[in-house]
Amino acid sequence: MTKPQTARRKRANGVESRQRILDATVEIAGERGYEGTSIAAVSAKCGLPASSIYWHFKDKDDLIAAVIERSFETWLAAVELPREETGTPLERVKAMAANVARSLVDAPDFLRLGLMLALERRPVEPRGRTVFLQVREVAAQKIAEVVGTLFPDLDDESVRTLTTYAVAGADGLFVHRELNGDAVDLVALFELHAELIHDAASRLASRSKG
Repeated sequence: MTKPQTARRKRANGVESRQRILDATVEIAGERGYEGTSIAAVSAKCGLPASSIYWHFKDKDDLIAAVIERSFETWLAAVELPREETGTPLERVKAMAANVARSLVDAPDFLRLGLMLALERRPVEPRGRTVFLQVREVAAQKIAEVVGTLFPDLDDESVRTLTTYAVAGADGLFVHRELNGDAVDLVALFELHAELIHDAASRLASRSKG
């Protein structure tokens, strides 16, 4: 095997190993929480030695932060407003909300672990918590852009208020599903949430015009 082929094989193996480690961390953290997650447990779950895990990640906190970042990237891809030709503003925002809900069902790790870390206080703040708060701000900015696109007449304060409401409502609906299981139709609830936000935005826009 030539050197370039060997290098490509090593890179591919490294990417595969990293994904195996992250997948195992998701399972362990989902079962045991942040405190119950350890490098030893992740090693046993993924079948790779601890030395391989430490080659990719500095420590457990770095590992948890990477899980949050990977899951967030999947979620963020769903926060895209469909184009104008796909329907009315309400139909577009409901379609986006449905996609966001599906992404949280498929890749809930950033929100599940992030909320867990955000609600806990430790003498030394875990990097995972810092990363979650950072990506949460990115998510809020994305939602604010959507609100501003659909309702250009809204002032900045109204956009901030609606964004806060949208993010807080999404948190609550996600926690509700976590507590009650798959019987909860998260897509339907997110679509209803989108309708309420759309109606509130419409009223605020009308007031600003008046």
